[in-house]
Amino acid sequence: MGALDGLTVVEVASYVSGPYAAMLLADLGATVIKVEPPNTGDPYRGWGRVDYSPPFGSLNRNKQSVTIDLKSDEGRAELRRLAATADVLLENFRPGAMARWNLAYDDLRVANPGLIYCSITGFGKGGPYGNFPGYDTVGQAMSGLLSLLTDVNDPKPMGISLSDHLSGIFACYGIMAAVIARQRTGRGQLVETSLLQATIAFMGENAAGFFERGSVPSRATRTHSAQVFAFVAGDGQPFVIHLSSPPKFWEGLTRAIDRIDLQDDPRFVKRPQRQKHYDELHAILTPIFRTHDRAHWLARLRAEDVPTGPLYDLAGVFEDPQVQHLGMVHELPHTLRGTVRVVGSGVTLSDTPVELRHAAPELGIDNARVLG
Repeated sequence: MGALDGLTVVEVASYVSGPYAAMLLADLGATVIKVEPPNTGDPYRGWGRVDYSPPFGSLNRNKQSVTIDLKSDEGRAELRRLAATADVLLENFRPGAMARWNLAYDDLRVANPGLIYCSITGFGKGGPYGNFPGYDTVGQAMSGLLSLLTDVNDPKPMGISLSDHLSGIFACYGIMAAVIARQRTGRGQLVETSLLQATIAFMGENAAGFFERGSVPSRATRTHSAQVFAFVAGDGQPFVIHLSSPPKFWEGLTRAIDRIDLQDDPRFVKRPQRQKHYDELHAILTPIFRTHDRAHWLARLRAEDVPTGPLYDLAGVFEDPQVQHLGMVHELPHTLRGTVRVVGSGVTLSDTPVELRHAAPELGIDNARVLG
Protein backbone atom coordinates (compact mmCIF):
# COMPACT_ATOMS: atom_id res chain seq x y z
CA MET A 1 0.00 0.00 0.00
CA GLY A 2 1.07 3.55 -0.67
CA ALA A 3 1.29 6.02 2.17
CA LEU A 4 -1.80 7.88 0.89
CA ASP A 5 -3.91 4.90 -0.16
CA GLY A 6 -7.58 5.72 0.40
CA LEU A 7 -7.13 9.48 -0.11
CA THR A 8 -9.19 10.88 -2.99
CA VAL A 9 -8.02 14.06 -4.69
CA VAL A 10 -10.03 16.03 -7.24
CA GLU A 11 -7.63 18.10 -9.36
CA VAL A 12 -9.09 21.07 -11.21
CA ALA A 13 -5.79 22.44 -12.46
CA SER A 14 -3.70 22.86 -15.59
CA TYR A 15 -0.15 23.42 -16.78
CA VAL A 16 2.41 22.84 -13.99
CA SER A 17 1.87 23.88 -10.37
CA GLY A 18 -1.41 22.15 -9.54
CA PRO A 19 -0.83 19.04 -11.66
CA TYR A 20 2.64 18.61 -10.13
CA ALA A 21 1.25 18.78 -6.58
CA ALA A 22 -1.47 16.26 -7.42
CA MET A 23 1.02 13.93 -9.10
CA LEU A 24 3.19 13.89 -5.99
CA LEU A 25 0.13 12.78 -4.02
CA ALA A 26 -0.74 10.19 -6.67
CA ASP A 27 2.76 8.71 -6.55
CA LEU A 28 2.23 8.17 -2.82
CA GLY A 29 -0.95 6.20 -3.45
CA ALA A 30 -3.72 8.80 -3.55
CA THR A 31 -6.51 8.42 -6.11
CA VAL A 32 -6.33 11.56 -8.25
CA ILE A 33 -9.25 12.46 -10.51
CA LYS A 34 -8.11 15.10 -12.99
CA VAL A 35 -10.96 17.30 -14.18
CA GLU A 36 -10.39 18.76 -17.65
CA PRO A 37 -12.44 20.79 -20.14
CA PRO A 38 -14.14 18.68 -22.82
CA ASN A 39 -12.48 18.47 -26.25
CA THR A 40 -9.31 20.40 -25.38
CA GLY A 41 -8.34 19.21 -21.91
CA ASP A 42 -5.41 20.66 -19.99
CA PRO A 43 -3.63 23.04 -22.43
CA TYR A 44 -0.35 21.29 -21.60
CA ARG A 45 -1.57 18.32 -23.64
CA GLY A 46 -0.80 20.38 -26.73
CA TRP A 47 2.85 20.98 -25.82
CA GLY A 48 4.28 17.98 -27.66
CA ARG A 49 3.50 15.29 -30.21
CA VAL A 50 0.00 14.62 -31.43
CA ASP A 51 -0.22 11.31 -29.56
CA TYR A 52 1.82 12.24 -26.49
CA SER A 53 2.97 15.44 -24.83
CA PRO A 54 6.13 14.94 -22.76
CA PRO A 55 5.50 18.12 -20.68
CA PHE A 56 1.98 16.92 -19.86
CA GLY A 57 3.17 13.38 -19.29
CA SER A 58 5.82 14.51 -16.81
CA LEU A 59 3.13 15.96 -14.52
CA ASN A 60 0.13 13.69 -14.85
CA ARG A 61 1.08 10.05 -14.35
CA ASN A 62 -0.95 7.87 -12.00
CA LYS A 63 -4.12 9.94 -12.54
CA GLN A 64 -7.61 9.39 -13.88
CA SER A 65 -9.03 11.87 -16.41
CA VAL A 66 -12.62 13.04 -16.62
CA THR A 67 -14.06 15.85 -18.76
CA ILE A 68 -16.43 18.34 -17.15
CA ASP A 69 -17.56 21.69 -18.56
CA LEU A 70 -17.39 24.01 -15.55
CA LYS A 71 -19.00 26.79 -17.60
CA SER A 72 -22.26 24.84 -17.60
CA ASP A 73 -24.70 24.31 -14.73
CA GLU A 74 -24.53 20.56 -15.29
CA GLY A 75 -20.74 20.55 -15.15
CA ARG A 76 -20.61 22.55 -11.95
CA ALA A 77 -23.14 20.22 -10.38
CA GLU A 78 -20.97 17.27 -11.40
CA LEU A 79 -17.92 18.81 -9.74
CA ARG A 80 -19.90 19.46 -6.56
CA ARG A 81 -20.87 15.80 -6.53
CA LEU A 82 -17.23 14.74 -6.81
CA ALA A 83 -16.14 17.23 -4.15
CA ALA A 84 -18.83 16.04 -1.74
CA THR A 85 -17.05 12.70 -1.27
CA ALA A 86 -13.44 13.76 -1.92
CA ASP A 87 -10.75 14.34 0.66
CA VAL A 88 -8.96 17.05 -1.30
CA LEU A 89 -9.84 19.50 -4.04
CA LEU A 90 -6.90 21.22 -5.73
CA GLU A 91 -7.25 24.17 -8.13
CA ASN A 92 -4.96 26.76 -9.71
CA PHE A 93 -7.35 29.22 -11.36
CA ARG A 94 -6.99 32.96 -11.02
CA PRO A 95 -8.42 34.30 -7.75
CA GLY A 96 -12.18 34.60 -7.91
CA ALA A 97 -12.78 32.14 -10.76
CA MET A 98 -14.02 29.30 -8.57
CA ALA A 99 -16.10 31.73 -6.48
CA ARG A 100 -17.90 32.98 -9.60
CA TRP A 101 -18.94 29.40 -10.26
CA ASN A 102 -19.96 28.89 -6.61
CA LEU A 103 -17.17 26.33 -6.29
CA ALA A 104 -15.01 28.11 -3.72
CA TYR A 105 -14.02 26.54 -0.40
CA ASP A 106 -16.90 28.11 1.50
CA ASP A 107 -19.33 26.76 -1.10
CA LEU A 108 -18.08 23.18 -1.09
CA ARG A 109 -17.37 22.66 2.59
CA VAL A 110 -21.07 22.97 3.41
CA ALA A 111 -21.67 19.51 1.95
CA ASN A 112 -18.26 18.19 2.97
CA PRO A 113 -16.87 19.73 6.20
CA GLY A 114 -13.84 17.45 5.99
CA LEU A 115 -12.80 18.76 2.57
CA ILE A 116 -9.24 20.04 2.24
CA TYR A 117 -9.32 22.71 -0.44
CA CYS A 118 -5.98 23.79 -1.91
CA SER A 119 -5.71 26.91 -4.04
CA ILE A 120 -2.56 27.87 -5.98
CA THR A 121 -2.42 31.37 -7.47
CA GLY A 122 0.19 33.66 -8.98
CA PHE A 123 0.49 36.20 -6.17
CA GLY A 124 -1.99 35.16 -3.48
CA LYS A 125 -5.58 36.28 -3.01
CA GLY A 126 -6.14 40.00 -2.56
CA GLY A 127 -3.45 42.62 -2.48
CA PRO A 128 -2.43 44.93 -5.31
CA TYR A 129 -1.37 42.07 -7.60
CA GLY A 130 -4.06 39.52 -6.75
CA ASN A 131 -5.71 39.66 -10.15
CA PHE A 132 -2.56 39.87 -12.25
CA PRO A 133 -1.76 36.87 -14.46
CA GLY A 134 0.99 34.85 -12.81
CA TYR A 135 3.32 32.54 -14.70
CA ASP A 136 6.54 30.86 -13.69
CA THR A 137 9.12 33.36 -14.91
CA VAL A 138 7.19 36.23 -13.32
CA GLY A 139 7.27 34.35 -10.01
CA GLN A 140 11.01 33.76 -10.35
CA ALA A 141 11.65 37.41 -11.15
CA MET A 142 9.45 39.02 -8.49
CA SER A 143 10.59 36.68 -5.71
CA GLY A 144 14.24 37.60 -6.28
CA LEU A 145 15.16 34.05 -7.26
CA LEU A 146 16.02 34.96 -10.83
CA SER A 147 18.42 37.66 -9.63
CA LEU A 148 20.49 34.90 -7.99
CA LEU A 149 20.50 32.75 -11.11
CA THR A 150 21.37 35.25 -13.80
CA ASP A 151 23.42 38.40 -14.35
CA VAL A 152 20.88 41.17 -13.77
CA ASN A 153 22.87 43.43 -16.10
CA ASP A 154 22.45 40.90 -18.90
CA PRO A 155 19.46 38.89 -17.71
CA LYS A 156 18.52 35.50 -19.12
CA PRO A 157 15.39 33.56 -18.12
CA MET A 158 15.88 30.06 -16.79
CA GLY A 159 15.35 26.82 -18.72
CA ILE A 160 13.23 25.23 -15.99
CA SER A 161 9.93 26.24 -14.37
CA LEU A 162 11.26 26.64 -10.85
CA SER A 163 8.45 28.74 -9.35
CA ASP A 164 5.79 26.47 -10.81
CA HIS A 165 7.39 23.37 -9.34
CA LEU A 166 8.14 25.01 -6.00
CA SER A 167 4.53 26.09 -5.58
CA GLY A 168 3.46 22.53 -6.40
CA ILE A 169 5.79 21.14 -3.74
CA PHE A 170 4.55 23.63 -1.13
CA ALA A 171 0.94 22.87 -2.06
CA CYS A 172 1.58 19.15 -1.54
CA TYR A 173 3.27 19.95 1.78
CA GLY A 174 0.28 22.01 2.93
CA ILE A 175 -2.23 19.37 1.83
CA MET A 176 -0.48 16.60 3.74
CA ALA A 177 -0.30 18.80 6.85
CA ALA A 178 -4.04 19.42 6.56
CA VAL A 179 -4.68 15.68 6.20
CA ILE A 180 -2.82 15.05 9.47
CA ALA A 181 -4.66 17.91 11.19
CA ARG A 182 -8.01 16.48 10.07
CA GLN A 183 -7.20 13.22 11.84
CA ARG A 184 -7.23 15.21 15.11
CA THR A 185 -10.04 17.67 14.43
CA GLY A 186 -12.26 15.94 11.88
CA ARG A 187 -12.38 19.19 9.91
CA GLY A 188 -10.93 20.14 6.58
CA GLN A 189 -9.41 23.52 5.84
CA LEU A 190 -8.31 25.92 3.13
CA VAL A 191 -4.68 25.56 2.00
CA GLU A 192 -3.26 28.42 -0.07
CA THR A 193 0.05 29.10 -1.76
CA SER A 194 1.24 31.08 -4.74
CA LEU A 195 4.16 31.29 -7.10
CA LEU A 196 5.36 34.38 -5.25
CA GLN A 197 4.87 33.05 -1.71
CA ALA A 198 6.38 29.62 -2.35
CA THR A 199 9.43 30.98 -4.15
CA ILE A 200 10.16 33.61 -1.50
CA ALA A 201 9.85 30.91 1.19
CA PHE A 202 12.35 28.82 -0.74
CA MET A 203 14.77 31.78 -0.60
CA GLY A 204 15.02 31.74 3.20
CA GLU A 205 18.80 31.39 3.38
CA ASN A 206 19.45 34.27 1.00
CA ALA A 207 16.82 36.43 2.69
CA ALA A 208 18.35 35.79 6.13
CA GLY A 209 21.70 37.07 4.89
CA PHE A 210 20.02 40.16 3.47
CA PHE A 211 18.16 40.83 6.74
CA GLU A 212 21.38 40.47 8.73
CA ARG A 213 23.79 42.43 6.55
CA GLY A 214 21.50 44.72 4.60
CA SER A 215 23.41 44.09 1.38
CA VAL A 216 21.57 42.71 -1.64
CA PRO A 217 22.97 39.30 -2.67
CA SER A 218 23.85 38.58 -6.26
CA ARG A 219 24.56 35.42 -8.22
CA ALA A 220 28.16 35.57 -6.98
CA THR A 221 27.37 36.02 -3.28
CA ARG A 222 26.84 32.38 -2.39
CA THR A 223 29.52 31.11 -4.75
CA HIS A 224 32.07 33.19 -2.85
CA SER A 225 30.79 32.37 0.64
CA ALA A 226 30.35 28.63 -0.01
CA GLN A 227 33.53 28.46 -2.12
CA VAL A 228 31.77 27.04 -5.15
CA PHE A 229 33.67 26.84 -8.44
CA ALA A 230 32.99 25.72 -12.00
CA PHE A 231 35.73 24.93 -14.48
CA VAL A 232 36.18 23.56 -17.99
CA ALA A 233 38.75 20.77 -18.27
CA GLY A 234 41.22 20.25 -21.09
CA ASP A 235 38.75 18.14 -23.08
CA GLY A 236 36.14 20.91 -22.97
CA GLN A 237 34.01 19.13 -20.36
CA PRO A 238 32.73 21.23 -17.42
CA PHE A 239 32.78 20.22 -13.76
CA VAL A 240 32.18 21.79 -10.36
CA ILE A 241 33.90 21.91 -6.97
CA HIS A 242 32.19 22.80 -3.69
CA LEU A 243 34.71 23.43 -0.92
CA SER A 244 32.16 24.56 1.70
CA SER A 245 33.79 25.27 5.09
CA PRO A 246 35.84 22.22 6.27
CA PRO A 247 39.56 23.03 5.79
CA LYS A 248 40.24 19.45 4.65
CA PHE A 249 38.50 20.09 1.34
CA TRP A 250 40.70 23.09 0.56
CA GLU A 251 43.80 21.15 1.58
CA GLY A 252 42.69 18.18 -0.55
CA LEU A 253 42.25 20.48 -3.55
CA THR A 254 45.80 21.80 -3.25
CA ARG A 255 47.16 18.25 -3.10
CA ALA A 256 45.07 17.13 -6.09
CA ILE A 257 46.55 19.86 -8.28
CA ASP A 258 50.08 19.57 -6.82
CA ARG A 259 49.96 23.11 -5.46
CA ILE A 260 50.38 22.63 -1.71
CA ASP A 261 52.20 25.98 -1.69
CA LEU A 262 48.80 27.69 -2.01
CA GLN A 263 48.03 26.68 1.57
CA ASP A 264 50.66 29.16 2.75
CA ASP A 265 49.63 31.95 0.40
CA PRO A 266 48.34 34.76 2.67
CA ARG A 267 45.42 35.32 0.30
CA PHE A 268 44.15 31.77 0.86
CA VAL A 269 45.33 30.65 4.31
CA LYS A 270 41.89 30.84 5.94
CA ARG A 271 38.39 30.62 4.51
CA PRO A 272 37.64 34.36 4.97
CA GLN A 273 40.73 35.15 2.92
CA ARG A 274 39.72 32.68 0.23
CA GLN A 275 36.27 34.27 0.11
CA LYS A 276 37.76 37.74 -0.23
CA HIS A 277 40.19 36.65 -2.94
CA TYR A 278 37.79 34.28 -4.72
CA ASP A 279 38.39 35.74 -8.17
CA GLU A 280 42.17 35.51 -7.78
CA LEU A 281 41.93 31.87 -6.70
CA HIS A 282 39.62 31.11 -9.61
CA ALA A 283 42.11 32.71 -11.99
CA ILE A 284 44.93 30.51 -10.62
CA LEU A 285 42.91 27.30 -10.83
CA THR A 286 41.41 27.83 -14.30
CA PRO A 287 44.58 27.19 -16.37
CA ILE A 288 45.59 24.30 -14.11
CA PHE A 289 42.36 22.47 -14.82
CA ARG A 290 42.86 23.04 -18.55
CA THR A 291 45.94 20.80 -18.51
CA HIS A 292 44.05 17.46 -18.29
CA ASP A 293 40.66 16.05 -19.17
CA ARG A 294 37.69 16.00 -16.81
CA ALA A 295 37.98 12.33 -15.91
CA HIS A 296 41.55 12.93 -14.73
CA TRP A 297 40.59 15.78 -12.44
CA LEU A 298 37.50 14.07 -11.03
CA ALA A 299 39.62 11.06 -10.13
CA ARG A 300 42.32 13.21 -8.52
CA LEU A 301 39.86 15.33 -6.56
CA ARG A 302 37.79 12.36 -5.39
CA ALA A 303 40.94 10.58 -4.27
CA GLU A 304 41.47 13.54 -1.94
CA ASP A 305 37.79 13.47 -0.81
CA VAL A 306 37.06 16.86 -2.40
CA PRO A 307 33.34 17.41 -3.19
CA THR A 308 33.26 17.50 -6.98
CA GLY A 309 31.19 16.29 -9.89
CA PRO A 310 30.70 16.64 -13.63
CA LEU A 311 28.43 19.39 -14.86
CA TYR A 312 26.09 17.29 -16.99
CA ASP A 313 23.54 18.02 -19.62
CA LEU A 314 20.53 15.69 -19.45
CA ALA A 315 22.12 13.16 -21.78
CA GLY A 316 25.02 12.86 -19.37
CA VAL A 317 22.73 12.61 -16.35
CA PHE A 318 20.96 9.48 -17.52
CA GLU A 319 24.18 7.81 -18.67
CA ASP A 320 25.73 8.21 -15.22
CA PRO A 321 26.13 4.91 -13.32
CA GLN A 322 24.97 6.41 -10.01
CA VAL A 323 21.79 7.75 -11.59
CA GLN A 324 21.21 4.32 -13.12
CA HIS A 325 21.81 2.71 -9.72
CA LEU A 326 19.11 4.97 -8.24
CA GLY A 327 16.66 3.81 -10.91
CA MET A 328 15.61 7.32 -11.87
CA VAL A 329 14.15 6.36 -15.27
CA HIS A 330 10.87 4.44 -15.42
CA GLU A 331 8.99 3.03 -18.39
CA LEU A 332 5.23 3.26 -17.99
CA PRO A 333 2.47 1.73 -20.12
CA HIS A 334 0.69 4.16 -22.43
CA THR A 335 -2.48 3.43 -24.37
CA LEU A 336 -1.27 4.92 -27.69
CA ARG A 337 2.52 4.68 -27.59
CA GLY A 338 3.00 1.39 -25.79
CA THR A 339 5.42 2.78 -23.23
CA VAL A 340 6.82 6.18 -22.28
CA ARG A 341 9.76 7.08 -20.09
CA VAL A 342 9.47 9.37 -17.07
CA VAL A 343 11.72 10.45 -14.22
CA GLY A 344 11.23 8.59 -10.95
CA SER A 345 10.28 9.98 -7.57
CA GLY A 346 12.58 12.13 -5.48
CA VAL A 347 11.89 10.15 -2.31
CA THR A 348 12.11 6.50 -1.24
CA LEU A 349 9.88 5.00 1.48
CA SER A 350 10.75 1.62 2.94
CA ASP A 351 7.30 0.42 4.06
CA THR A 352 4.87 2.38 1.87
CA PRO A 353 6.82 2.69 -1.37
CA VAL A 354 6.23 5.24 -4.07
CA GLU A 355 4.68 3.55 -7.08
CA LEU A 356 4.60 4.74 -10.68
CA ARG A 357 1.68 2.74 -12.05
CA HIS A 358 0.79 4.17 -15.45
CA ALA A 359 1.44 7.09 -17.76
CA ALA A 360 -0.68 10.22 -18.02
CA PRO A 361 -4.25 9.30 -19.02
CA GLU A 362 -5.93 10.02 -22.31
CA LEU A 363 -8.45 12.85 -22.14
CA GLY A 364 -11.72 11.71 -20.56
CA ILE A 365 -10.76 8.05 -20.53
CA ASP A 366 -12.29 7.58 -17.06
CA ASN A 367 -15.58 9.41 -17.69
CA ALA A 368 -17.77 6.30 -17.69
CA ARG A 369 -16.22 4.76 -14.59
CA VAL A 370 -15.91 7.91 -12.47
CA LEU A 371 -18.92 9.94 -13.65
CA GLY A 372 -21.23 7.19 -14.87
